[in-house]
Amino acid sequence: MKLSSKALLALAISSITATAYAEPASQDFVPTTLAGTSAQSEAKGFIEDFTLGGTTRNWYSHESKYRGGTFSYQKHGETRTDRNRTNWVQGTILNASSGFTQGTVGVKTEVAVYNALVLDRSKRDIKGGSNRTLADSNGDAVDQWSKLGLANVQFRVSNTTLTAGRQNFSSGIVDTIGNRALPSSFEGVSFNSEEFSNLSFQGGVFDRVSPRTEQSLSKFRSEYGNGVETDKVSTLGVNYQPLKSLKTSFFAANVKDFWNQYYFGATHELGDAQQLGLTTGFNYYKTVDEGKKEMGEIDNDTFSLSLGLTHQAHSLTFAYQQVNGNEYFDYLHETNGIYLANSLTSDFNGPNEKSFQIAYAINMAEYGVPGLKFNAYSARGWDIDGTHYTGNNGRAKFAYDGIQSQDGEKHQEYGVGASYALQSGPLKATTVRATYVEHRGSEFQSDGSIKEFRLVTTIPFNIL
Repeated sequence: MKLSSKALLALAISSITATAYAEPASQDFVPTTLAGTSAQSEAKGFIEDFTLGGTTRNWYSHESKYRGGTFSYQKHGETRTDRNRTNWVQGTILNASSGFTQGTVGVKTEVAVYNALVLDRSKRDIKGGSNRTLADSNGDAVDQWSKLGLANVQFRVSNTTLTAGRQNFSSGIVDTIGNRALPSSFEGVSFNSEEFSNLSFQGGVFDRVSPRTEQSLSKFRSEYGNGVETDKVSTLGVNYQPLKSLKTSFFAANVKDFWNQYYFGATHELGDAQQLGLTTGFNYYKTVDEGKKEMGEIDNDTFSLSLGLTHQAHSLTFAYQQVNGNEYFDYLHETNGIYLANSLTSDFNGPNEKSFQIAYAINMAEYGVPGLKFNAYSARGWDIDGTHYTGNNGRAKFAYDGIQSQDGEKHQEYGVGASYALQSGPLKATTVRATYVEHRGSEFQSDGSIKEFRLVTTIPFNIL
């Protein structure tokens, strides 16, 4: 089960959440022209634009399983179980970034050190750590550890940047995930080109991922598969804004010997949120097996459609999602490459699953308390059917072993959240976020029945 930041931070009511606008959204056509300025021509220099800063995050989570579900851990050579798991970690990022050198070709470097300090070190509490607390082979917490989270060199010509090394990357298929004390990052080469006014291009080739709760680099694997690994992920895409009110993106990715995956996303805004605004979000993924078919045979079409109504401080969102395929809709582990509207504590991505979500959010800035927000949501999934899955490609172990028992499974999820961001003072932009989520699944639904309370405080800081 993937605990998505979009749910547990409870801000992604859908892949697109309506926000307040002072004026009606314009439906004007946006012509494609060359960018008016060159970012490289405005470079200040390698030393002159140097920055040193970062963030520190206090990340606390308490989970409870019910309906017979338990967590397990080892003690004195015996396996012990109970319903609860607690993880409490302080994650700090110290980022040093130079400016771009001046000239036709600018050069820049970026290095970020990630440090984790474990505040709850009880073996019984952390239950082996999972992807929350780093633990050794005996299940004991590693009290404190550090690593290079980012280490790259960047080259820029005009408005096009090439980055080589350990880096962040964001797209609908390969995306850094930051819903733990520390985020993930990727090792490889990427580019970002913004030479046109409303058209940009992105791409990259990555061979390793730096996980959220590990010191070393790892090969890529899928979120829901059988643990098989691959060491090459290639992706290429375009972002295009044909109207002032319409933004689109299209990305394709080849995950060597796993699959080819294609993503299309669109967001459209209509009306005036001070009166009534409508935000429509559409996300679509096509996944087909490729190469050695290490994940078995895959032919999967998955989409979500969300409609968000906004009136001043209030927003109400409805989202429908559907999986067309006899396997999970899957994506790469340690990435946030799932932009579906109903990716919550559960991803609602079972074979042939349909799901619906309704969510409400309020921004208290309209009532004189800027930075304070509340939200609540409810989602249900049904018609999960894995009985037709045969995609083992002749292997002894099925890629999605156990999915065949899912016949008419269903589940539901509820969540509430509150957040506050400081608006001024020495701790300006510090955020405090509290969320409570409850998920309840039928007998063979893969996510089970679990409750979680999470409290996260993030403090940014600047040294230079």
